[in-house]
Amino acid sequence: MTTRRRKKTTAPGIGRLVIAALLLLPHVTADLQEENNDVSEFQSPAAGQIPSDVEGQPVAPDEMLLEDTEPQREQEFNRKESDGAKTEEHPIQPPPSDEKPTDAPVRIGGTASGEPCVFPFLFLGKEYLGCTTEGRGDGRLWCATTYDYDQDKKWVFCETEEQAQQRRIEEETEEQYQAVVRMINTTTRKSQKKDLYKKLLNVAGKGHGKAMEKVAYAMLFGDYLAQNITQAKELFEKLALTGSPKAQTALGFLYASGLGVNSSQAKALVYYTFGALGGNLMAHMILGYRYWGGVGVPQSCESALTHYRAVANHVASDVSLTGGNAVQRIRLLDEVENPGSTSGMLEEDLIQYYQFLAEKGDVQAQVGLGQLHLHGGRGVEQNHQVNVGQVSCFLLGFIAGVAHIIYFLFFLNSMYSEGSEFVPQNNDTALQYFKKASDLGNPVGQSGLGMAYLYGRGVPVNYELALKYFQKAAEQGWVDGQLQLGTMYYNGIGVKRDYKQALKFFNLASQAGHIHAFYNLAQMHATGTGVMRSCHTAVELFKNVCERGRWSERLMSAYSSYKDGDLDSVLVQYLMLAEQGYEVAQSNVAFILDQHGAKIFTENETYPRALLHWTRAAAQGYMVARIKLGDYHFYGYGTDVDYETAVIHYRLASEQQHSAQAMFNLGYMHEKGLGIKQVRPKVMCLVKELLSQVDLDQLLGPEWDLYLMTVIALLLGTVIAYRQRQHQAVPQAPPGLHRPAGDQPEQEQEC
Repeated sequence: MTTRRRKKTTAPGIGRLVIAALLLLPHVTADLQEENNDVSEFQSPAAGQIPSDVEGQPVAPDEMLLEDTEPQREQEFNRKESDGAKTEEHPIQPPPSDEKPTDAPVRIGGTASGEPCVFPFLFLGKEYLGCTTEGRGDGRLWCATTYDYDQDKKWVFCETEEQAQQRRIEEETEEQYQAVVRMINTTTRKSQKKDLYKKLLNVAGKGHGKAMEKVAYAMLFGDYLAQNITQAKELFEKLALTGSPKAQTALGFLYASGLGVNSSQAKALVYYTFGALGGNLMAHMILGYRYWGGVGVPQSCESALTHYRAVANHVASDVSLTGGNAVQRIRLLDEVENPGSTSGMLEEDLIQYYQFLAEKGDVQAQVGLGQLHLHGGRGVEQNHQVNVGQVSCFLLGFIAGVAHIIYFLFFLNSMYSEGSEFVPQNNDTALQYFKKASDLGNPVGQSGLGMAYLYGRGVPVNYELALKYFQKAAEQGWVDGQLQLGTMYYNGIGVKRDYKQALKFFNLASQAGHIHAFYNLAQMHATGTGVMRSCHTAVELFKNVCERGRWSERLMSAYSSYKDGDLDSVLVQYLMLAEQGYEVAQSNVAFILDQHGAKIFTENETYPRALLHWTRAAAQGYMVARIKLGDYHFYGYGTDVDYETAVIHYRLASEQQHSAQAMFNLGYMHEKGLGIKQVRPKVMCLVKELLSQVDLDQLLGPEWDLYLMTVIALLLGTVIAYRQRQHQAVPQAPPGLHRPAGDQPEQEQEC
């Protein structure tokens, strides 16, 4: 009875947490933190937007992203009015000396021990709004107990000596953390990163929260540290108690996948929800996928739209003129079944060979390497510093051919227009190269000039010229020209507002895979602007944008681990991506489990888990996953043998995706009558029925089969002889001539 009571009180407790979290979630407007991958953080610039009611007043520094600005304008107006009212009611002036607006938790020592602090206070002619270390050699915090310290000389310490010592240790630890992270982000060598993560482990041992997060994720995925899921879980639990959204999301992942803990979808949902409330983008993405597919929660398109839109806003704002990082989606099953096919990855030896050619002055090798490092992809990390080096080599080499000049100008346009850590932004320099490229008829230069005239970068603002250059670029199929034209028509900048034209150009740009085109189309479908509102279409488009975020780099790191043979690390990385809704990750998880390659799950768990991920991949349209589902139900892998369900999956793959394998499997099951009505050819059925009724041994003797073979051979010989005679009787036309229609030989006419 006691056990039952505990169960009854525990389950509703979790349910109440889930319900409370879900009720709070739509009303939360917390600032969302930027994330690089699961181990590191990144910062992205604010999303550029153009108000839809101000014609000819672009305010975005780069690409233009669409959003519903009417509520924001109203909020901005109300905020300005309220700010003005506050200013009138509370003018900025020094508070009277007898007022004590705020106080410090500790008030000891000094010349006024025990007296409360007064903020602001005046010290050496400067006002301080909080405790300060200014004027002290020991670095301890202090404050004044009257407004004018310079006159009254009354002060107290804001902390004890022990607190000051602890604060200095924390500041020193923060400096160490920042130094290690800078080195991790600037190096590309695995050996150096492993050494740096060992240093980061020491920083985490001092209780530094962000260092603990990075170390915990590194242990979870086996990134540069030995994989240790148990220790990672302990760190996440400790961090979750401090309110870390990253740790809460990671614990949700552990409970969802059953890694290091007993699987619990209820607990996973709670942790994911609070991670999203804390602003974790991965948690938003996971919840978006779960609501979209009805995974562990009731299917809700509107809830999925809310979560995916929150993530897409940040992904779109992080995309530059160069289009962001390239994403390779490699299926492990395809590599095994088609070993000769290329995965798009460049081997390390091949990269070194290209570097050797570039150093020797090979122009094409310099251009290729520069482009790889500019965009990233194919196993090469994005690195603008290396890109600058390649361009320098390119300058030293002889530029041969217009194509090379255009490539060169494209690199310079991109770097000088946007700027980076290694190349400062320079509008005049960018404009110079844009003009040169435009004179050569290059759409990149034409689009760049359009941007310059649209935003007044180095030239006066001129919307007519901007429209002209964007149209020229779009006519040559340049995606950025199409995107900017769509934005101008959407906002009515320099042209009459035309949502149909905007939709047309956004669709054209989306065909080339531009993230902003998908984002803008999603906004139009989500709000019903220029099209019928479609939540389902908007979610699919936002999902596409979200999957292009920087966490997609985990796909390449997982594949690298697969090449190294570390299947446990590979599986955990793909599991996290599968939770985020990546179909290719779901199929890769199922493939690894199907091959029994990983050791982190027991033998009895592999097929049921593989079945789950084949199901999720099939729901997203992967044909091979649908056939695998049929196989699993046919053979009873991870489930009971169920021929009827197998037939359903084979039929779906056959009818929707015209799979030859599925058609063959259906034919076999028809023939055998497995899960479906048995169907055989009528002639074969009649022959079988006739043979079953006649005893040939008794009728023709024990050697009746020899007689039958002789008769068949004679019949076949007769047919062949007859056909040869017919062939010889027909006169053949000379080579190069054709017999007119109706001019047949006499023998044929007689026949």
